[in-house]
Amino acid sequence: MFGRKKNHVPQKQIDSLIGSSTTISGDILFTGGLRIDGVVKGSIHSASDAPSTLVVSEKATVSGEIRVSHVVIDGTVNGPVNATEYLELLPNARITGDVSYRTLEMQVGAVIDGRLLHVQQGTADVVELKRIGNESK
Repeated sequence: MFGRKKNHVPQKQIDSLIGSSTTISGDILFTGGLRIDGVVKGSIHSASDAPSTLVVSEKATVSGEIRVSHVVIDGTVNGPVNATEYLELLPNARITGDVSYRTLEMQVGAVIDGRLLHVQQGTADVVELKRIGNESK
């Protein structure tokens, strides 16, 4: 826990930007680093097994599946998130959908409405979250 080296190596630069006034309807396949400040209605996948980074900023909205090695979310995602290496959820992150990850960092204020699936080398463990509030049974 403390003092361990982090084995994830995120992409250190952002190669592409989807601006705040941009809406994309369709799937995105990318390599390197991608930052989203606007709206994406479609899936976002990294193109290869090479390390890739996706940043979903505070004002951004993604409606579709995300499958990238390193994901940083501070906006809204409606769909499943699959971070094959590392997932970082910042305080404004709002995810509606199942989340799978190898390493997770979640800051206070981030919300996930779905299941957490911890993935190790060849295995998967489901972590069920208890819902809080007035739910009808």
